[in-house]
Amino acid sequence: MTTSATRQRSQKEPVVNVMLHGGRVTAGFRAELFAAANRNGMSVNEFVLTAAAEKLKASGRHFSGLFQPGDISDDRRAAV
Repeated sequence: MTTSATRQRSQKEPVVNVMLHGGRVTAGFRAELFAAANRNGMSVNEFVLTAAAEKLKASGRHFSGLFQPGDISDDRRAAV
């Protein structure tokens, strides 16, 4: 993302941290989560935030964010 794009976004809406704590899953789920993120060339954080954004979009929510057109899949059955 370019510096000017970052400046424009910060003037419109502040960027804040997402503090998630206490997320406990089974070892198998964790392994699959890390494998899926790796297959998509993303960090686990990016993968999880993208999945949450796709779910919000699918439920009709509208939001600004760090995503560019095409980052969020319209297909709920997107390959993982």
